[in-house]
Amino acid sequence: MNVLPRPLSRPLAWGLLALAALLAGCSGPLRVDNQVRSFAQWTADGIATGTGSGAAVPQPPQRYRFDRLPSQASGTALGAQERLEALAAAELRAFGWEPAEGDALAPWRIQVTASTQRLARAPWEDPWDGYRGFFQAGIGLGGYRSGVGGVIWVPVLPPPSTPYYLREVSLVVRQSGSGRVVYETVASHDGRWNSTPELWSAMLRAALQDFPTPPAGPRQVNIEIDSGRNKR
Repeated sequence: MNVLPRPLSRPLAWGLLALAALLAGCSGPLRVDNQVRSFAQWTADGIATGTGSGAAVPQPPQRYRFDRLPSQASGTALGAQERLEALAAAELRAFGWEPAEGDALAPWRIQVTASTQRLARAPWEDPWDGYRGFFQAGIGLGGYRSGVGGVIWVPVLPPPSTPYYLREVSLVVRQSGSGRVVYETVASHDGRWNSTPELWSAMLRAALQDFPTPPAGPRQVNIEIDSGRNKR
């Protein structure tokens, strides 16, 4: 007797179509969508546009040094922080900001931090959605012990889930002399891509968009990167 295959459930069919589309487009650019919030206060009473020293938005070139928290300055965290600062320096260079060399004075100090939260699945996903599990029952020769029949049970388990990541990167600029914060920016991104330098660079680029005079309020900044270099 021929047994026709059962049709795929609708959620599973849609999932396979989405996977096929992802694989078909994996060689193209990947859009990293970021939610960005930036705040600038280059003078004590707000943003100034003049040219006087200490009374204006700084014009390039500018020199700075990185500030580190105690938790970023030793052990394995130090290596990760150095890599993050190198990525931040590359993005700041586009605005004419360069790290100070040797003992040269630097009017600015910059603190950069990054965080990742790993979730077992996307917040909106139900591990049981579209999945009912199954069991098999069979009666015939060679059954369990009796020799005449038996039942085979297959446990009903949820399908494996794909991790989902919540990420955030922030930069804070301070005046070296007073320690006053003059610029603050945060970029948040969530998705299934694992950590790569290209992903963090895209987030830093988004965070620094329109530096040093960003628009007011939250905004979305999309950055495209080569998806072939951003592996899971």
